[in-house]
Amino acid sequence: MNNYYTYAYLREDGTPYYIGKGKDRRAYSKVNRKLNVPPKEKIIFLKKNLTEEEAFKHEVYMIAILGRKDLGTGILRNLTNGGDGTSGAIAWNKGGKCSEEWRRKISESQKGREFSKEHRKKLSEAAKGKTPWNKGQSPSEETRRKIGDGNRGKIISEEQRKKLSEAGKNRKHSEEIRQKIREKSGYQKWKCLETGFITNAGNLTKYQKARGIDISQRVRID
Repeated sequence: MNNYYTYAYLREDGTPYYIGKGKDRRAYSKVNRKLNVPPKEKIIFLKKNLTEEEAFKHEVYMIAILGRKDLGTGILRNLTNGGDGTSGAIAWNKGGKCSEEWRRKISESQKGREFSKEHRKKLSEAAKGKTPWNKGQSPSEETRRKIGDGNRGKIISEEQRKKLSEAGKNRKHSEEIRQKIREKSGYQKWKCLETGFITNAGNLTKYQKARGIDISQRVRID
């Protein structure tokens, strides 16, 4: 039955992030998905009127060509190399071997995309929270440009600084409010009339009682 097809989910910039195979309305279905299904206008059909085996093979081919993000080999979010669906039948490469031609195509698509041992170590450390993978590296010129474009026009003008400064001044407490805060916070200063000891009301009470001094023998001095 030539009722299978291959399809791709596209990002906002038009690049594919997922390749799949199916039939009927599988491309639009959210059932058994590990990623979000985009709007219909972001779903394209790559090949139609395929047998299931042809659909499996084309899926594997496209994933091999575009590469997987989880392996660091490309741009797709696919978590397998394709050809692993069942649709009521065993996938073309399950329990069997890929043809030599397919092995060669997949191998060629992976060339030059392997991370070095050092790079893997850095990624591993970054994942464990030990150190960012690019620690000690300077941003590229392209990164600097993007950061600059993103911040362009966001510098605070002199007028804005003045407004912020005035707003800060208006928020300062008046002397009356400060006094109330001091009273509530125990910042009143009292003096023992017998010894001249100065402290707040609470501490002066303890001081006078400890020495047998009448607690009325005090005067507020602040």
